[in-house]
Amino acid sequence: METIAQLLDQKGRHIWSIGPDASVYEGIQLMADKGVGALVVMEEGRLVGIISERDYARKVVLKDRSSRETKIAEIMSTQVIYARPDQSAEEGLTMMTEKRVRHLPVMNGEELVGVVSIGDLVKAIIAEQQQMIAQLEQYISG
Repeated sequence: METIAQLLDQKGRHIWSIGPDASVYEGIQLMADKGVGALVVMEEGRLVGIISERDYARKVVLKDRSSRETKIAEIMSTQVIYARPDQSAEEGLTMMTEKRVRHLPVMNGEELVGVVSIGDLVKAIIAEQQQMIAQLEQYISG
């Protein structure tokens, strides 16, 4: 079973982040530029939150707030659900499903080492299952 660390080794460990004092507009612009749906919020090298497109839609758009005037700190999620590198992709997906999140920062102790999305984990699990099916088919056919 593939670990989240192995998935990060294949996917890459790019971490797109923003500070809590940046405007929501800057955050959404960065997400659009990088093609991601969430950013980790870092302050002095520490993970302090996460902001997603969902946060923007629910906490800015639906409340008729200005994205240029609203700070990331005002809408970010501070109770960050995270995974460890040694956890399996399946454990990560289970956690995401239970907590209803689509992005998981990956923490090795106090160090942020990557971010995985629900799509990353589903892709890894499907690839693993396809490999298992191929092995079983080969075993059955001799």
